[in-house]
Amino acid sequence: MQTFGTLTIQPALEHPDLLGDPVREALSTWEHADEVGVAEIDPSLADTAEMCEAYDVPLETGANCVVVMGRREGQERTAACVVRADTRADVNRVVKRTLDVRKASFLNHDRAVAETGMEYGGITPIGIPVQWRLFVDISVAQIETAIIGSGIRGSKLFVPGRLLCLLPGAELVTNLAR
Repeated sequence: MQTFGTLTIQPALEHPDLLGDPVREALSTWEHADEVGVAEIDPSLADTAEMCEAYDVPLETGANCVVVMGRREGQERTAACVVRADTRADVNRVVKRTLDVRKASFLNHDRAVAETGMEYGGITPIGIPVQWRLFVDISVAQIETAIIGSGIRGSKLFVPGRLLCLLPGAELVTNLAR
């Protein structure tokens, strides 16, 4: 066990009750899962900024996952985008161009929850649907220990930022965030 701010981090695979089902399944086969930690939090503090303040954790250590979609020639294209918590995904330029759509927008939160099998506020790049693309801002790799969602609102994962770039299907994108 180790601490981060006022949180106690434990090995994620040893605490499956703190993981959403898709996250637990993805970690069970990911070669880097032994480097992933989990900490229980108050579910009402799942928002990154609130969680950081409540648990004395720097916002720069957080990484947010947002889900976007767009259409091209009648075909819907969806991507999960991982950016540092102190930035925002550049949906109107970089995401739109990378997804190769005319217009990109955030996926409706009810759909995002239904399609990921994760709770709103806990959606994470680990365990996203395999048909989605995964864009990771290159700056995320520089976070020593990134705090991300766990698939549920009641916990957070702690992952070396460099490993988020090694998730299955991850595409590193320069300037994904602004």
